[in-house]
Amino acid sequence: MAHLFPKSIQWRLQAWQGFLLVCVLTGFGFTAYHLQRLNHFRQIDDELDRRLAALNSEIVARPPFGPPHGSARPDLGPGPGPLHDGPGGPGGPRGGPGDPFDGRRPPDGPFENRTFQVSPATQRLFDPSDANGFYYLLWSRSGTLIAGSTNAPANVVPPAPRTDTLTHIRVRQSRREAYHFTEIGECILAGRSIRADLDILNRFAGFLVVAGGTVLTLGLGGGAWLIRHAFRPLNAIGTAAHRIAAGNLSERIPVGQTDDELARLAGVLNATFARLEAAFALQRQFVADASHEMRTPMTVLITEAQATLARTRTAEEYRETLKSCLDTAQQLRRLTESLLQLAQLDAGQESFQHQPCDLADIARACVERLRPLVAERGLRIECDLLPSPACGDAGRLGQVVTNLLSNAVVYNRDRGSIRVRCGPHADGVCLSVADTGIGIAPEHLPRIFDRFYRVDPSRSGAPGRTGLGLAITKAIVEAHGGTITVTSESGVGTEFIVRLPAATPGDQHA
Repeated sequence: MAHLFPKSIQWRLQAWQGFLLVCVLTGFGFTAYHLQRLNHFRQIDDELDRRLAALNSEIVARPPFGPPHGSARPDLGPGPGPLHDGPGGPGGPRGGPGDPFDGRRPPDGPFENRTFQVSPATQRLFDPSDANGFYYLLWSRSGTLIAGSTNAPANVVPPAPRTDTLTHIRVRQSRREAYHFTEIGECILAGRSIRADLDILNRFAGFLVVAGGTVLTLGLGGGAWLIRHAFRPLNAIGTAAHRIAAGNLSERIPVGQTDDELARLAGVLNATFARLEAAFALQRQFVADASHEMRTPMTVLITEAQATLARTRTAEEYRETLKSCLDTAQQLRRLTESLLQLAQLDAGQESFQHQPCDLADIARACVERLRPLVAERGLRIECDLLPSPACGDAGRLGQVVTNLLSNAVVYNRDRGSIRVRCGPHADGVCLSVADTGIGIAPEHLPRIFDRFYRVDPSRSGAPGRTGLGLAITKAIVEAHGGTITVTSESGVGTEFIVRLPAATPGDQHA
């Protein structure tokens, strides 16, 4: 049965909308018809009650006893005779409990045959010429017909006797009748044919069905249009996502002019897709650069090995060849280790020991370790190291300082200088490494921390350099919750500034 129900949310919403609309229209139509029916019959009952009250007032105003004058309706003959036996009926005792005359009224004979005629004012309430109009009937206590209008149906059965004098309503066939019993047991009935009223109600029901069907059709059509219009951005999102999944990373979702939820969702997805495109572009560039960087030492290794094996060489030549291959292999190892470290930092798998440490002590140790290289280049190094308590991995922070100092040494000019400063700053600690080298052009500064990014030939191809040092430095600093920035001026020098969070009292006692 699952295939009978569509999986599309759009079609399910349409089905639910149709179901709810049918329920609402059905409830509204039933309520409207019921209220119309009640109101219509209430008006008829009010008219019947008004006529019944007029008849009752005349019966009460006239004495019930008198000489027999025959039937008030010659066309009906002497009447149907007694229809109900019981107290006061033929053969039944007179008086007794419940008898309003308490045995003081005369026998039934004169009472059953008395005459009764309505007044002209009351007669105007009943139209004898209208077979479907209002009619009245009057029965005696025993069920004998005393009087009635000429348009009254001949087959009207008197109601069963009641002990109360309240007005009651009954519906027989297509007639609606109101009746009540007087205190002496006479039954007064006023009725009217409701065939025309039933036809009116049936036409009203048909109108409700047609109107409901029209509203349902319009509602389903309008709902379908609204649902399609509302789902149009979602369809566009799905189409764009499908194209992006197929490899078209430049695809974007069209965003409308409205600032609704779907437009904001489309904007967020477009931003996500843009970041994904940039990430894939960086990944492709990174793979290409890594392949290029690794191709060079691999080519050197293969070339040296092939050249050595091409002919017999002396032991010294073999020694030189092996030394060259070892240097190349060391370079390849450093590149591989740097790539692995970056991959671990990107994936958050690099382990750090967050312990209290002094950034100034770390910088001082790195400076002393690089002094031979500084002296070899004939550079001058100046240090201004104030206590700078921090919390982090001392070994990784030492790698940051070493990378910055190595760059300052390699890319400095002969007999230049290096200035290293460290101390508290704002809410943390700050390390600054400045050199007097050739500097970096402004257009290259935004990409100086990119992997394998080469500023110019003068800053590439240095021995032992992989082009990943600054990228690793930035990744380590950011993993410690810090930031690294660079300022440079061509021909003047470059300065790197590292800012790290200060150690808290809890870190100091860890």
